[in-house]
Amino acid sequence: MRAIAISDFGADPELIQAPEPEPRPGELLVRLRAAAYNPVDHKIASGAMKDRVSPRFPFIMGQDGAGVVTAVGREVSGFRPGDEVYGRFTDPARGLGSYAEYGVVAQDGPVARMPKGMIPEQAAAVPTATGTARDLVEAARLDEGQTVLIVGATGGVGQSAIQLAALRGARVIATSSPGAEDLVRALGAAETVDHTAGPVADQVRAAHPEGIDAVLDLVSPAGATRPLEELLRPGGVICSVLHALDPDALAARELRGVNVINRLTPQVLSDLADLIDAGRLRVRVQAQVPLERTPAALAGLATGHARGKTVITM
Repeated sequence: MRAIAISDFGADPELIQAPEPEPRPGELLVRLRAAAYNPVDHKIASGAMKDRVSPRFPFIMGQDGAGVVTAVGREVSGFRPGDEVYGRFTDPARGLGSYAEYGVVAQDGPVARMPKGMIPEQAAAVPTATGTARDLVEAARLDEGQTVLIVGATGGVGQSAIQLAALRGARVIATSSPGAEDLVRALGAAETVDHTAGPVADQVRAAHPEGIDAVLDLVSPAGATRPLEELLRPGGVICSVLHALDPDALAARELRGVNVINRLTPQVLSDLADLIDAGRLRVRVQAQVPLERTPAALAGLATGHARGKTVITM
């Protein structure tokens, strides 16, 4: 099968021919139709997460994908060949990922049936980004009438976070760049902040001198969150996907801090599929890249500012 792989941490991704994986007991073999790029794919490939991810090389990049079950291992009862599924297809210990024509996943792992009416190129874009957005909204315990600032709102996680927060009845302030205001407002943002026009915290404070209830921060590294924290009323919450917060220090200031780690489950995927089926959640695919052109595309994705998801097509 064709796949995009690295030969070692930090090596350039290459198009290779790899053996088609065989499903083990309890696993599904899926003919992938599409995979999705996530920034964490670059972090893993660079070695930035080698204390947590120890792959076998050559290592096929990617996690998220969608396709059709072609075979099942022994003891599989919940799926059968022909089922359209989406989820996370990665097994670093076997050198396997989703940037490939075939992937494997445990039947009780992060996999679910594809949302009805959704094509694989859309479904592949959902798992990590929208799953992380759901985790952020859940961790913040957003409620009706609260005001939440989403920093990094135009990317895949941010766009889903806007919609999920708005579904909770929260008033969403979304950061954007010039030209993206209509996009985030269409997703449910009540206000926008141009992050190129000056410090985001200063702009939000000017509009909300009484403070806000929550911040969902997708971009600030450790040591850079204090201006956002100071926007919060007593009892407010800030959530980070970059593990940038000191929850104990925040608690001493009567604030709640949550470093969110995405833990994708079959139930989360099923819940997201229900929202998508009901038309209450949309996922925007910004670009589609054929598998053979992926190595060149990845270089730009590592430094670009997304306004949607990039999907790799098989």
